[in-house]
Amino acid sequence: MDAAEFRRRGKEMVDYVADYLENIEKRPVYPDLEPGYLRSLIPNEAPLEPESYEDIIKDVERVIMPGVTHWHSPYFFAYFPAASSYPAMVADMLCGAIGCIGFSWAASPACTELETVMLDWLGKMLQLPECFIAGTHGRGGGVIQGTASEATLISLLAARCKAVRRVQTINAKKSESEILSKLVAYTSDQAHSSVERAALIGAVMMRKVPTDNRYAVRKEMLKKMVEEDKAAGLIPFYFCATLGTTPSCAFDHLTELGPLCNEENMWMHIDAAYAGSAFICPEFRPLLNGVEFADSFNFNPHKWLLVNFDCSAMWVKERADIIGHWQIPLGRRFRSLKMWFVFRMYGLKGLQAHIRKQVALAKEFESLVRADKRFEICAEVVLGLVCFRLKGSNELNQELLKRITKSREIHLVPCQLSGRFVLRFAICARTTESHHIQQAWQHITQLTFELLQEASH
Repeated sequence: MDAAEFRRRGKEMVDYVADYLENIEKRPVYPDLEPGYLRSLIPNEAPLEPESYEDIIKDVERVIMPGVTHWHSPYFFAYFPAASSYPAMVADMLCGAIGCIGFSWAASPACTELETVMLDWLGKMLQLPECFIAGTHGRGGGVIQGTASEATLISLLAARCKAVRRVQTINAKKSESEILSKLVAYTSDQAHSSVERAALIGAVMMRKVPTDNRYAVRKEMLKKMVEEDKAAGLIPFYFCATLGTTPSCAFDHLTELGPLCNEENMWMHIDAAYAGSAFICPEFRPLLNGVEFADSFNFNPHKWLLVNFDCSAMWVKERADIIGHWQIPLGRRFRSLKMWFVFRMYGLKGLQAHIRKQVALAKEFESLVRADKRFEICAEVVLGLVCFRLKGSNELNQELLKRITKSREIHLVPCQLSGRFVLRFAICARTTESHHIQQAWQHITQLTFELLQEASH
């Protein structure tokens, strides 16, 4: 493909993408396939001779699209959102074309510098304390990670190094291996599995802190566990707080937990992977109160801030603490271009409008659920996630979800809350409107009616 053909094919691809997204709701949101479907549709080996672009594009519809779960369909309500916008897609094209590997300033100065400035822009949108802003003389600052899982691991490794150094300053005879064997980290029993995985990779103990009746960690329980562990000769060194847990979008109490972590010399990392985007709205910013006590903070613009995957924003108070751990890979893509395009083409007001609209849609769905006495709401609806279930057994709800999935008209996933099987309804696609919510609820109630009719016979 030469430049002339690239111009032609590039325009065709933009048309294909625009057509795909404009007509996405006409496609079944979830594929009707068995695992292994793809292998029989393509050859066992790569072609020896070049194939035509036309043949490849035909195979996109024949091979790929039947196996796609359409995350950007307005009937996709599973997991959490995967952000998407046209400005971000255009910026990603430019990122691919520039193709720099930004592992140092010299490797591509613009790649390094724009990232630092974009994280400052975003930090100011969130009204982060000044200590997290790099500016020209700041000691803190931000960095783009691939995912929140990476940010958690980075923060844990940095905390581990800091704890080892602190103990050896007091007692130089203690070996690193001896100290590591006594380090203990903490997180909520509602925290994402990636937090536990970070402890496994970091080779440290991690204890799960039981949550209150709103699925949040409180100071008393963490303090009790820290004191028990200190009495047993262990060294508490790290706490990962969650703002917007994966099962129910619960919020740990930072204003209680932060001072405790500071008193105990424990690194506090905040994982706000989904919820963090909402903090750009003044009415949701109080959910981040207590961030001033944290050593690091992370959320994913690639979930809810219209920046396509991957773009996970992480800030630290002291860059010196993570200089050896800025990231797992050495190479970096020019991901800040996506942020630059999106922030400029939407403006803060446009981004706030997007968040507010999706929260309003979640509230609309919540009111539909509450109006039907056969259902119950299982957790407070704060942002764009509604946790609900049919009153009755776990088996009944499992059967309802099975029928929803099989219908392929809408897509939801479950969670477990207090031992109960619960359905999660997350507002995900940028194009979701009120009529999609109404249609989804109509579909759920129709399937519920059929299920209860059968159960009564």
